[in-house]
Formats: sequence, structure tokens, C-alpha cells
Amino acid sequence: MKSIKEAGNLKGKRVLVRVDWSVPTQNGKIINDYQIRASFPTIHYLREAGAKIILLSHAEKGESDDESLLPIFEYVRDLLPLTFIEQSDLMLMENVRINPGEKENDKHFAKELSKLGDIFVNEAFPESHREYASIVGVPEYLPSFAGLRLELEVRELSKAFYPKRPFLFIVGGAKFDTKLPLLKKFVKIADYVFVGGALANNFFKVQGKDVGSSLVAEGERGLSKLLETGKIILPEDVIEDGGRILDAGAVTMEKLKDKIAASKLVLWNGPLGQYEIGYKVATLQLAKLISEFAPESIVGGGDTLAAIKELGIQDKFSFVSTGGGAMITFLATGTLPGIEALK
Repeated sequence: MKSIKEAGNLKGKRVLVRVDWSVPTQNGKIINDYQIRASFPTIHYLREAGAKIILLSHAEKGESDDESLLPIFEYVRDLLPLTFIEQSDLMLMENVRINPGEKENDKHFAKELSKLGDIFVNEAFPESHREYASIVGVPEYLPSFAGLRLELEVRELSKAFYPKRPFLFIVGGAKFDTKLPLLKKFVKIADYVFVGGALANNFFKVQGKDVGSSLVAEGERGLSKLLETGKIILPEDVIEDGGRILDAGAVTMEKLKDKIAASKLVLWNGPLGQYEIGYKVATLQLAKLISEFAPESIVGGGDTLAAIKELGIQDKFSFVSTGGGAMITFLATGTLPGIEALK
């Protein structure tokens, strides 16, 4: 993929930039603007080059597809000289998902979007695992480039493919089907793989342990072979309530601290407990341990970012990815549909 820095003279050019400003909100207020600010270097670069910038984004995940970006605009206009829908040198269009053609990757919709610009820039790494019109459709009609943040994401995450050693990979969360390919790949690359969250329940079940009513996936799914590698590390003690495993325990965290301190690279994605219902002690502790003891660290994922934000330690990690699903897919496959569309 080509960098926006390879686009040549941009003065007066209309540059259509796909950003991901779908940030989490609470009571109508933005609670974490990391993804928004991550796109600013590209926006500043284009403004200094004299380009006319048209920004495309969508609403926060989980909200309705017709959610307006007006609240996002009202927040960002205090940070950038931005207009909403009105023509200017820096304007934000309305939520692209209002049009059903976005998710359907409708060619007609993609072509209509492409008419807004002379060139296209993908600066939406967190959305680049989706084959949507504004991600993979528009590049069919315009010269297309990677934004500075997209380049940075690819460069930093790719360090996990040829890591410094010892390399510790920590994966948590509950999305078993999504993260199983990641486990199968990184058990071959990492020196150790710590599995936490509901993902660990599946391994406990394969080991014949009683998991009660804890969340587990159906089937064995090749987990026995993963255990046979000797690289899989599971929680030694857990927090339980009502027959459900809800978080990692103190003994586990102490052992994990030693592994982190002995590693030269730590990659972390996903919480160690049911973060969304308040079981976040182990996840917050893990964030602190990595920030304090890991010589080099790469972290990402929605709940992971929430923990880091809560602790105010974002600058204590070597790299914090803006991606959740996109980070997982990139690590598992080495590419994304949005990246391939730029080639």
C-alpha cells in the first residue's frame, strides 16, 4: 500500500478520508477520544499540504445505524476548525451507515462517495477488517493511500510476527470463534501464551475441570493440541460467583507478573474477567503490570483500552492499537480487506 506521503502535490486536491470516530460515549458525552486524536496527524499533514479534506465516519458500535455524528462534531470542533456537512476546507460528512449501501458494499453507493474527492485515504484501521463501501468500495474509483496512523498500526503490530524473545502473548475476552485462529497462530510464534477471560474456560473444560455455568463454546476445537505444545498458560486460581468463573485470582496475577518481567515483548488483547459487569480487578492489574515491567509492549482491544484509560497510563505502553476486531484479524492473517483495497 502507498502512503499518503507518496501522493504528490495535494494543494487544492479534494481528499476523502475515512476515519473511525466511533468512540464510546456515556450519557451523550465522549468518554475516550483516543481513536479521534489518532487520526489528527494525517489531518494536520493534509491541511499543511493545502488539501481540502472531507471526512467519513460512522457512529459508535452498538448504536443504531442512523445515529447522527453531530455529537462527535460538536466535540471535535473544539479541537479542529471543522464543519458538519457544510462545505469547507475541513468538513465531516454524516454517518455513512445511514445508507444501507455502506454495509452491503454497494458499488453505486461507493461510486457516489468517491465523487466527493480526487483521492482517497484510509485512516480507519479499526474498521479495515470490514468489507464496507467506504473501506473497500471507494478505492476502486479513486487513487488510494494509507493514512499515517494506518501505516503505524501495520508497522507496530507486525513486530509480533518476528518478535524479540522471550515473547509473551496474552489473550482474554469471550469471543472464542474470533480468537481461536489467533491462538493457533501465535502458539507457533510466541514463547508463552497466557489465556484468560472466558476463553480460558474452554481449556478448563477440555482438561476435565468443573466450569459450572461459566461461559464456554461448543466442541473441543483442537484445544488439546494447543495444550500439548506446553506454551499455554492458564489461570491458577479464579474468582467465582454462583458457579460462574468471573475473573483471574491473585496467585495467577503474581505468576503473570514474573512472566511479564522476564519477557522482552508482551502483546495483550482482551480482558481477564467479565469486564462489562464489573469484574475488572485482574484486567486493571494486568495493565499496570505490563506498563511497569514489560520492556516493550503492544496492547489493544475495547476493554483493554477502557482499562488503560481508567488508569490514565496510556503513555506507559510502547504501542496502543486503536483496533479491536481489526487488530485480531490483522494479527491472525497479516492483512485486512481495507489494506488489500489500497494495493
